[in-house]
Amino acid sequence: MRSPSSLSINLLYFNYYQLITKIVTSMNNNVVHTLLPFAPLVARVLVGGMFLMGGIQKITGFAGMVLFAQSAGLPSPELAITIAIVVEILGGLSVILGYRIFWGALALGIFTIAASFIFHTNFADQVQQMFFIKNMGIVAALLYMVRFGAGQFSIEK
Repeated sequence: MRSPSSLSINLLYFNYYQLITKIVTSMNNNVVHTLLPFAPLVARVLVGGMFLMGGIQKITGFAGMVLFAQSAGLPSPELAITIAIVVEILGGLSVILGYRIFWGALALGIFTIAASFIFHTNFADQVQQMFFIKNMGIVAALLYMVRFGAGQFSIEK
């Protein structure tokens, strides 16, 4: 037999579930169809913005980034960080603006895969494992952009 408190919690949960279900099912289809074309733009700004900010942060913290790349055993860490800055800034702008997104997203995807295998393969460390998996999710978003393009709101459209 259930206690009165667990019964009231179950009823509260059930009522909450019914409320959410009604809200979701009663949404006007026109609202969804009106907002849907903006999804690629939002994705491009979020993904491209992340790389653009990363490139800018590498410029402002260049010396620290060189030391970090050197500690990872990269040959010519200054050149490696300079290449990373160029790829992140140009690729990020390409993705955000939707200009030559095939090449921008492809370059960022290759860069992200390389960075993941260089810096995040210590899978005994859960943080590094999480960074690796997160990066593969970002690569998936970039591959989607490579395959399907920039969407409606872009320089190329």
